[in-house]
Amino acid sequence: MDSTDLVVLRKSVAWLQAGHRLALATVVQTWGSAPRPLGSWLVIREDGQVIGSISGGCLEDDLIRRVRSDILTQTKPQVVTYGVTKDEAARFGLPCGGTVRIVVEPQPDLALLQALLQRILNKRLTVRELDLQNGTSVLRDASRADVVSFDGQVMRTVYGPRWRLVVVGAGQLSQYVCQFALAADYEVVVVDPREEFMEGLEMAGVDFRRGMPDDVILEIGVDNHTAVLALTHDPKLDDMALLEALKSSAFYVGALGSRTSTAKRRERLALFDLSAEEIDRLYGPVGLFIGADTPPEMALSILAEVTAAKHRVPILQKRQIASAELSTRHEVIETLSAPTGL
Repeated sequence: MDSTDLVVLRKSVAWLQAGHRLALATVVQTWGSAPRPLGSWLVIREDGQVIGSISGGCLEDDLIRRVRSDILTQTKPQVVTYGVTKDEAARFGLPCGGTVRIVVEPQPDLALLQALLQRILNKRLTVRELDLQNGTSVLRDASRADVVSFDGQVMRTVYGPRWRLVVVGAGQLSQYVCQFALAADYEVVVVDPREEFMEGLEMAGVDFRRGMPDDVILEIGVDNHTAVLALTHDPKLDDMALLEALKSSAFYVGALGSRTSTAKRRERLALFDLSAEEIDRLYGPVGLFIGADTPPEMALSILAEVTAAKHRVPILQKRQIASAELSTRHEVIETLSAPTGL
C-alpha cells in the first residue's frame, strides 16, 4: 500500500487506542480525472484533525464538516459522492467532469485495523472486505492481481506490497535504488552472492539474499508485478539474472551498462535459449537520460524509468539522445558503481 496510507492506518489505530472517535474515508470509485487513486485513505478525528488525503485538499474541508456534523453519529458506513455535475466539480475544485465516490466508516473496528497493520508489516498481501449493510469487515489473503472494487454493497480494498523490485548487486548504486524503491512502496529484494558484499544492504525493509541470481529469481517466482534490475556490472552475475528474468512475466527488466556494453550483452544473450522478442524486452542502458553522473542521480533516473514501465507509459526519450553522449554518461556510472569505486 502507499506509504501515506500506511501512516493513516497507524494513526487510526493510535487514535482508537487513545479513546478518540473517528471516521475512516476510502476512495472507492472515480470517473474522469481523479486527484487520488482508488484505495486512498483519510482518517478524521472527532475534533477535525485529519491524516491522509482523498483529493489532494479540494474535498477534505467539506468531508470533515459532514463527518463531524452527521456521519460520526451513524452506526453504519456511508457513501459520499462529489462532482456529479460540472457545477459541483467546479465548487469542490475537481477537474472538469471528475467524480469521486468515498466510503466513510464511523468508528472502525480497532482489532481489525490492528490485525491489518500486522499483516502489512509482515508483508502479507491482504484484501479487506467491508459490508456496508452491517458495517462488518473481514480480512483474507490476496494476490497481486486483486484490485480495489465497490459494487454498492461491498467494498474490497487491497493492502500490502503489490509491486516488487529485485535488484541484483549490493553496491553503492543499489543502495540508492533501494532507498527510492522503498519510498515508492516496493517490496525490495537484493541478490548478491559475492564475498565482498557478504554483509549485504543493511537497510530496513530490504530482503537480502546471498544465492545466485538465477536461482533466486526462480525461487521467488517473478510475476507481472515484479521489476528486475541487474546492477552488479559483472556479466557473470547480471547475465545469469537476465536469462531468467527476460523469460518471466516481469513488467520491467533492465541492466546497467553503456550502449556498447549493452550491445555486447544482447549478443551474449542471443547465444542462449532466448528469443529475439525476449531479448528485446531488455531496458538498456538502464534509466531515463537526465544527465545523471552520480549514483544518486542514476538511481533517480532508474526508478523513473521503472515507474513509466509500471504505468505503461511509452519510453521514447532514449531514441532522441545522441549515442555518444548517452554512452559517456553510463560509462561514468559504471565506474562509480564498480566495487573498486565503493
